[in-house]
Amino acid sequence: MSFSLADVTQVAHTLWPLNGAEEWDTPGLVSGDPSQPVRSIHLAVDAVADTVDEAISTGADLLLTHHPLLLRGVTSVAEDGYKGALLSRLIRAQCALLAAHTNADVVADGVSDTIATRLGLVDARPITDSAAPGTGIGRVGRLATPTTLGHLAHTLLALLPATASGVRVAGDYSAPIQTVALCGGAGDSLLRQPAVLTADVYITSDLRHHPASEAREQALCAGGPALIDVSHWASEWLWLEPAAAQLRAALPGMLVTVSDLNTDPWSWAVVH
Repeated sequence: MSFSLADVTQVAHTLWPLNGAEEWDTPGLVSGDPSQPVRSIHLAVDAVADTVDEAISTGADLLLTHHPLLLRGVTSVAEDGYKGALLSRLIRAQCALLAAHTNADVVADGVSDTIATRLGLVDARPITDSAAPGTGIGRVGRLATPTTLGHLAHTLLALLPATASGVRVAGDYSAPIQTVALCGGAGDSLLRQPAVLTADVYITSDLRHHPASEAREQALCAGGPALIDVSHWASEWLWLEPAAAQLRAALPGMLVTVSDLNTDPWSWAVVH
């Protein structure tokens, strides 16, 4: 059975509907001829030089990434800038580019759902609601067996691919944990959500100094969650294999591969 890029794009938009994306987001087809045949798809979190090289070298007809290459507006795709250079290389290799970003965050079996499943959360539900039942940003649920903050941090360290930033924690190592709120990717915008404030811990990425400090001080004053900050790339990389499995099921005979390249921007860290 053969599929065109238009067929694959339609499947992607069925799995991860565009109407689920945040208003500021730019998911969807970035480049490629909708009529071109697609026999293989390569998945990665980021469209960067290494993953573009990998997709082209493996002969992929489509690079499907989580992060949109053109999330921020551009006025040029000249090849003296990396975005233009990457797009030109993909176009010359007849490898299309498609992104599924916040539209893949909110759905069942999406980015946050994948983390919740891997942690074994029970009765997980979105932190924020959306029009479609069961969808929304983030997830909150409970552990079947209570644990401690320290043990949960080590569980995450083992679950996620290794990065320079590792797993950072704000809270008492021995604090009891049962209710867990989480958001794959950058989630400090959810710090004041009721479902987060009433959880024992909130797991997300890219927590900045002031939002994290204010959240911890408020928790000391009136109660609130401990914080666990993990690599943005690592938290979203977990979703790639479940997404690949969904594509294989929807596109019989399609070769779907997943990149294991580490595209976290931090290479190494020096610590005391």
